Amino acid sequence: MLFFLLSYRVSKNTAPFVPYVHVYSDGMIYDYSPVRVVSTCRLNIYTFPFDVQNCTFTFVSYTNDIMVELNRPIEEIIKKTLAVMTTVGEWKLMDITAHKETRPGLQFDRLIFHIGLRRKSTLYVVNLLIPSCSLITVDLFSFLLPPQSVDRSAFKMTLILGYTVFLLLMNDLLPVTGNTIPLINVFFALCLALMVASLLETILITHLYSSSSRFAPVPRWVREVVLQKLGCCVGLPPKPTKDHSGKMLLCEEIKAGKTPPMPLELEDTTPGELRKLGRDLRAIRLQLEQQLSGDQKSEEWIQVASIIDRFLFGLYTLFISVSSITMIWIWVESDRR
Repeated sequence: MLFFLLSYRVSKNTAPFVPYVHVYSDGMIYDYSPVRVVSTCRLNIYTFPFDVQNCTFTFVSYTNDIMVELNRPIEEIIKKTLAVMTTVGEWKLMDITAHKETRPGLQFDRLIFHIGLRRKSTLYVVNLLIPSCSLITVDLFSFLLPPQSVDRSAFKMTLILGYTVFLLLMNDLLPVTGNTIPLINVFFALCLALMVASLLETILITHLYSSSSRFAPVPRWVREVVLQKLGCCVGLPPKPTKDHSGKMLLCEEIKAGKTPPMPLELEDTTPGELRKLGRDLRAIRLQLEQQLSGDQKSEEWIQVASIIDRFLFGLYTLFISVSSITMIWIWVESDRR
């Protein structure tokens, strides 16, 4: 008589009872009694949906007077298992190995079966990974929208809302058991974190573009870290600054009525209206030059915004590229097994 051992939970045998065995003259006894049980197996879901599971089944005799042996080759067992195995299309049988444990000190004979199963990942790639990568790619290309003329933040908020709804709908496909967090959950969390970070960055850039003229001068550490170092890394080196201090001072003096005196030979011959008109025209010209050249503080803040935008765009591109290459490589390697 044999009984079934497993490190995890095993249900009661539901097969019909057969009280007969086959006894041969050479002492061999064959027990053809069917056994039908439902057992559990501890899963390692870290690489879900590209995971491979290994389950162990142990058959042990009740007493040490009974020797347990395999009655057929393992190749025949695999062939018959493939014919009757039902996995609802999610699992694929990879291999079955069996051996008899003969360690010293054992009181019973043990037959140990190791069953290797590989999850079919196509369903999860199509329903989980491809839509997630599509949404994150759309968010990546949204960096091409000009923040000063398009409400990029509303577009990104719509993408975040759509991605959240997608995760809620696809939550039933994710595994809920296991001792480790699946790598795909970390990938989804990183995607959502990057989308939120891009939204916050868009809000910051839009604020810099619209209100940079009212800001204080760019701090020294921001100029050194962002404009010089980070700007060179992303291909936006600092632009040469223009000195508008003389023009601005002259403009203020003209508006305050402190313009330089006209030549003496023209002071008495020029009517007062013409002198006033000339002073106003010079003030208008200086104001137009100041508007066309742009304020230095505003230009620096706008350049800071452009560098940060370019940097996050490159970070997005790197993350998507590495993630896509890694998933494709894992997918191809899992199919080769």
